[in-house]
Amino acid sequence: MNDRTIRIGIIGCGGIANGKQMPSLVKQKGVELVAFCDIVKDKAVKAAATFGVEGADVYTDYHELLKDTSIEVIHVCTPNKSHAPISIASLEAGKHVLCEKPMAKTAAEAREMVETAKRTGKKLTIGYDNRYRTDSQYLKQLAEEGEFGDIYFAKAHAVRRRAVPTWGVFLNEEEQGGGPLIDIGTHALDLTLWTLDNYKVKSVVGNVYYKLSDTENAANAFGPWDPKEFTVEDSAFAFITMENGATVTLEASWALNTLDVDEAKTTLCGTKAGADMRDGLRINGEKLSRLYVTKPDLQAGGVAYYDGGSETQADKEARLWIDAVRNDTEPVVKAEQALVVSEILEAIYESAKSGKAVYFNEQNQALVNER
Repeated sequence: MNDRTIRIGIIGCGGIANGKQMPSLVKQKGVELVAFCDIVKDKAVKAAATFGVEGADVYTDYHELLKDTSIEVIHVCTPNKSHAPISIASLEAGKHVLCEKPMAKTAAEAREMVETAKRTGKKLTIGYDNRYRTDSQYLKQLAEEGEFGDIYFAKAHAVRRRAVPTWGVFLNEEEQGGGPLIDIGTHALDLTLWTLDNYKVKSVVGNVYYKLSDTENAANAFGPWDPKEFTVEDSAFAFITMENGATVTLEASWALNTLDVDEAKTTLCGTKAGADMRDGLRINGEKLSRLYVTKPDLQAGGVAYYDGGSETQADKEARLWIDAVRNDTEPVVKAEQALVVSEILEAIYESAKSGKAVYFNEQNQALVNER
C-alpha cells in the first residue's frame, strides 16, 4: 500500500471545518494539515494552531493557498455559494477535492465541478458523511445483496420540530441557495438514492413553504431566529419518480408542527422486504405466511468497510477518502451521484415556483444522456 504523506489545505475554517473535517483528518495516519484559509484571518490562525503542523501557512485568499504545489488535497468548508468556484479552482490547480455538502448552490455549478474533475483527472467527492454510519452501510449491503427485492418506494426523512440554525449564513438565500431542503434534505436524499443505487430521474414535483419563518421569539433549539434574516424556506416536500417507475418522497424541515421527526434517515419498501431507521435499523418482511421485524445487532464486528470500531462517521469518511487519494481508487461518494442530488434539489425549487412538474427527460435531456 502507498504510504506517502498527504498534505492538505483547508479552505473555510468555520463550524463544519472545526466540528467535523479537521478533527477527523488529524486522526489519520500520514496526513498533514499544512495550510488554512478563511476570509476572517483569526479563524484561520486558530485552526492552524489547533490542527496544523508546525509552521502551517495561513491565508485569507484561497488563490494564494492554491499556489502551493506541495498540497495534494483541498477540503472546501465554506458557505454553499462558494463551493463551486473554490472547488473548480482547486481542481484546476491540480488538487484532489473534498467539498462539503451540498455540492453547489446550483445544478449548473455542480455540473461544471464534475466536468472540471473529469478534464483535470483529479478526484472530487462531496461530504455526504451519513453514508458512513454503520446502519447506513449495513442497509446498503443488504440492498446490494437483493434482500429487499425490487425497491419501488422510498422515503427520505429530514424533519426537525424546531431546530433552525441561527448562526452563520444558514438563513441567507443568496449565500446558501435555500433552507432545510438544501441543508439537511440533501443528506437524506443522498442516503436514499445511494441505497437504492438509482440515479435515473424521470420527474420531480415539489412544494416549499415559508410558514413559520416570520414567528417572533420562536421556541428553537438554537435560540429564536430573526424573521427579517430568515429568507429561505422553513419546509419543503417532494415527490420524485424514477425512470424505472420507483417513487421517492422527500420531506425536509427545520421547523414543523409535528412529533414525527427524523433526520438523515431513509425508508425502503421492496418486493421481498422493507427497512426503516425509525427505532434503530429495522428490517420487515414476510416468511412462512408470517410477518416479521428484525433489528440487526450493529454493535458486533463486521467487515472493515462497514465497521470502524470506535470510528465516527466523520472519521470513516476521512479515512476512506484519504485511502482513495493515496491508492488512486474511486471515492465512496462519486461526484456524478452528488450532481444528481443537486439536480433534484433544484428541480424541487423550480417545481414549487412554477407549480408544475419538472421532467428530466425533456428539460434535462443532455444530463440524462451524460449519465
